[in-house]
Amino acid sequence: MLWICFRAMYKGQRITVIIPCLNEEQGIESVLKRMPEFVDQVIVVDNGSTDRTSEVARSLGAQVIREDVRGYGRSYKTGFARATGDLIVTLDGDHSYPPDAISYLLEAFLHLDVDFLNASRFPVRDPRAMSFKHKLGNLILSLAMSALYFRWVRDSQSGMWVFRRSILKGMKLVSDGMAFSEEIKIEALKSNRLRFAEISILYTSRLGEIKLNPWRDGFYNLWFLVKKRFT
Repeated sequence: MLWICFRAMYKGQRITVIIPCLNEEQGIESVLKRMPEFVDQVIVVDNGSTDRTSEVARSLGAQVIREDVRGYGRSYKTGFARATGDLIVTLDGDHSYPPDAISYLLEAFLHLDVDFLNASRFPVRDPRAMSFKHKLGNLILSLAMSALYFRWVRDSQSGMWVFRRSILKGMKLVSDGMAFSEEIKIEALKSNRLRFAEISILYTSRLGEIKLNPWRDGFYNLWFLVKKRFT
C-alpha cells in the first residue's frame, strides 16, 4: 500500500495521519495495514528507534521522518512541519488506538463542525488496555485540567485527535515531552475562535514495550498543567 499526497481525500478534505514512534516495529505494521484507503498522507516520525520501525513503515508506504531528539511533543512538532493535509489525525504506533475509527472520527468532526476533536479512551471497555493505576492517574489529570480551564475534558491525555492544520499557527506549543498531549488540547480549549469537542473510541492493549513512566510522567504533567495555566 502506498500513500501519495492528495490522492484520495475525504469529502473534499485532504487527510494527513501522523504517528510518533519509538521502537514500535511490532505495532506499526498492524497500524499501517489497517490504515483507511482515503488517507492522503501518512507520516511516521521515528524518534530514534533501534529496531526496524522505519524499515517496516517505509515498506508499507508511509513517509518516514527521523527525529533524533527524544520527546513525544518533539516528534509531533516535526511531523506537523511536514504535514500537507487540511485535517490532521494523530494516533500512536503501538496499535492501542484504532486506525479503522478514523472515518468515524472524521464523520463526527465534520458533523459537529469543530476545529479540534479529542478521541476519549473512556470508558475503557478492554480490561487489558489500562491498569487501575493508569485510570486513576488519567482521572486526576483530566479533573485538574477541567478545573483549571473551566471546561470538562474526559481524557486530557488521549493521543488520538482530529484537527484543522490551519489552527496550528495560532497555538503556542512549548512541550517536547508527554505533556504535549494535554498542551495542544489546552491551546484549542482556551481560544475563543476554536470549537472543541470530544467523542469516545475503543482503546485496546498495546503491542510492544511500555515506555510511559506513570509516576514521573503523571506528576510532571500535573505540574505542567498548573504552570501553563498561571504563566
